[in-house]
Amino acid sequence: MKLFAKNILLSSGWAKNQVLTIDKGVISKIDSGSAEQAEYVLETVIPGMVNCHSHAFQRAFAGFSEQGSEGKDSFWTWRSIMYQFLEQLTVEDAELIATQLYIEMLKSGYTRVAEFHYLHHNTKGNCYEKLGEMAKALFNASHHSGLGLTMLPVLYQYSGFGEQTPNHGQRRFINSTEQFNQLVSECAELSKSTPNTNVGIAPHSLRATGKDAMVSAIAHVRSIDDKAPIHIHIAEQQKEVDDCLAHYGKRPVQWLLDNLDVDEHWCLIHATHIDDNELAGMVETGAIAGICPTTEANLGDGIFPTTEFMAQNGTIAIGSDSHISVNPVEELRLLEYAQRLIKQQRAILATNETPSVGLNLWQKASMGGAQSTSSNTGELAVGKQADLLVLDQSKLNCFATGEQYNLDSLIFASQTNCIKDVMVNGEWVIQDHTHALEADIQKRFSQLLTKLSNNQ
Repeated sequence: MKLFAKNILLSSGWAKNQVLTIDKGVISKIDSGSAEQAEYVLETVIPGMVNCHSHAFQRAFAGFSEQGSEGKDSFWTWRSIMYQFLEQLTVEDAELIATQLYIEMLKSGYTRVAEFHYLHHNTKGNCYEKLGEMAKALFNASHHSGLGLTMLPVLYQYSGFGEQTPNHGQRRFINSTEQFNQLVSECAELSKSTPNTNVGIAPHSLRATGKDAMVSAIAHVRSIDDKAPIHIHIAEQQKEVDDCLAHYGKRPVQWLLDNLDVDEHWCLIHATHIDDNELAGMVETGAIAGICPTTEANLGDGIFPTTEFMAQNGTIAIGSDSHISVNPVEELRLLEYAQRLIKQQRAILATNETPSVGLNLWQKASMGGAQSTSSNTGELAVGKQADLLVLDQSKLNCFATGEQYNLDSLIFASQTNCIKDVMVNGEWVIQDHTHALEADIQKRFSQLLTKLSNNQ
């Protein structure tokens, strides 16, 4: 397949009139050329975005938790409502929700997702005949939608620091270390039969598991893939920091850095409440900061020190987490705006080398997302997977035009979806803003929401 792009964001920067040759899902050649040489003629092309953090089932929960109680709500009260909600979800429900979500991700510009998957067991908390039954539903959703998937089974064992007994709402999450390693092996087998997928692990958090279990789980997954991504929720809430200090005598990120071999394949999700030493330690190890601005705002978590982290060449990725928003543009916009509000300045996350905030954020987040998923994605270059977005130039032309403004207009000026076409692994999955399955899936998803709402 050959594509002609009038304007394209390559790893080396913007280029004009380029012909991309794609073989078996990978870009094999990029040459200057003309439209006559290609099967498809495209206006403006950018790399797809990687979503570094997703709990797919929570897409069906969006909107159910916004009824307040006179300023007494928090992450912890939200979590209790979420536990009640997920008690009723079946395997079939989970697959439908994930398929709906993954189509939405594709339409908004995500081409791969890291699925932080902890809904393992049946509604009574008992194991399915196959431990990977729920995970298989998500692999199916990836296959049907066309979205690339990095499956991260979650190791979850306790309800709090000090090996506290899990509560009733957590019964569907819990595995022994031996069970968990078996689950990871099952997911690795599922990945072999599902194109464009891979497997890592996700120790849920320091409060939900212990050092010995994490060491065992890491050794197991790294015996399958020595570059397997490892993700962990950490320092999301100030309460977690306080509890960790009380139990371990150290802040969460510092404890992690001191006790485990953190490297560039680790993604620390949120890491909202870190001090200068922890920030420097993350940069030194190469660990990625997995920032989820819309969820962190929705839950009242706080604001990650993005300015300081990126100034030290820290690597960032973005995620939609609870899916209160499914839109990389909105995540990046809020990432920058939060820094502007703190610093009382503008254009914070630009550099002298890349003065466009939008361009800098898109490139850094797409590359960081690729690193967080150990996937051959994140940029358009020879040898990279053909995951790309075609922008709707008719919509972008309503704002500042010219290649130096394209990403700024996309992220900061446009209020409608400017992603026209999406290619994943060399296959068109969105064309003219449309996915082949979206009408049927959306109808079924709406019916499921009605049922879930009636049961709330």
